[in-house]
Amino acid sequence: MNLQKRHGLHAVTDGELSRVWWHLDFLAGLNGIEMISLEKFPVAFKGAKPKGNTIAIVGKIDFSDDHPFVKAYQLLKDCAGNYPTKFTIPSPSMLHLLACIRDENYQPIDLYQEESQLFDDIANTYIKALNKFYALGLRNLQLDDTSWGQFCSLDKRAEFETRGIDLDKVAKNYVTVLNRIVDAKPDDMQITMHICRGNFRSTWFSEGGYAPIAEVLFGTCRVDGFFLEYDSERAGDFAPLQHIKNQQVVLGLVTSKTGDLEDKNVIIERIKEAAQFVDINQLCISPQCGFASTEEGNILTEEAQWAKLDLIKEIADEVWGN
Repeated sequence: MNLQKRHGLHAVTDGELSRVWWHLDFLAGLNGIEMISLEKFPVAFKGAKPKGNTIAIVGKIDFSDDHPFVKAYQLLKDCAGNYPTKFTIPSPSMLHLLACIRDENYQPIDLYQEESQLFDDIANTYIKALNKFYALGLRNLQLDDTSWGQFCSLDKRAEFETRGIDLDKVAKNYVTVLNRIVDAKPDDMQITMHICRGNFRSTWFSEGGYAPIAEVLFGTCRVDGFFLEYDSERAGDFAPLQHIKNQQVVLGLVTSKTGDLEDKNVIIERIKEAAQFVDINQLCISPQCGFASTEEGNILTEEAQWAKLDLIKEIADEVWGN
């Protein structure tokens, strides 16, 4: 944490070091959700293969004060003292995607025969969670989400369509849930969303630009900001950013998958490209994703990670000033 401060981060995190998975640990800790083992992970990464785990809905979904992430955030807050903190949890969309969409044999339990009841309980669960974290001192909550990355992929959209899944309807439902959560937050709490296309051992599982989801997500979702993957051609161009309203857009132009340090001037030129679609004062810069999304980590050294953060700060100071 002291290193984060020393390298200029305006808010410190726990680095998700207490987690095995970036998403499953939180989801499986909810009431009514169970971690289950599979022969293989539900999606295929371009290289390394994650452990075969996912989640299933087995009862009424809810958040309780004994959720393990309550203790995890309290530890972060205690260590940070008066320094601002940031905390990450998986988006509510991930719960539905993993348990209901990816499972080709999904059958709703009796309580959730009406999908509207499922979405109601997911929204209320997240509202309880954010209020608990807020009471503990959190003011900056990030929702991490790979569902939208999948919805950007034309190949994966075709696969879902073959199974009879209307992704446009699913996307609207996800935004409705997200907006209910955002609208319930305290005024001085920021909720942002991070979107990527997979991050395991420096590999990924989907590709495609943001155009298929830009209008519904960027145009109607009321989160305070979007952290967007933009470190490779997998994410497409900046044109879909024209649908952004008044949110901050954090451009993930520096990859977290390899230790190669980017060219500062190239990154600055890309920021200028993005500024053709979004006011430059709504733009920021960050790594494309976390340096590790699971306990296995990515293929780069700790020194390379800090070098990338230093580069990001240098670019931010040059483009936007201190």
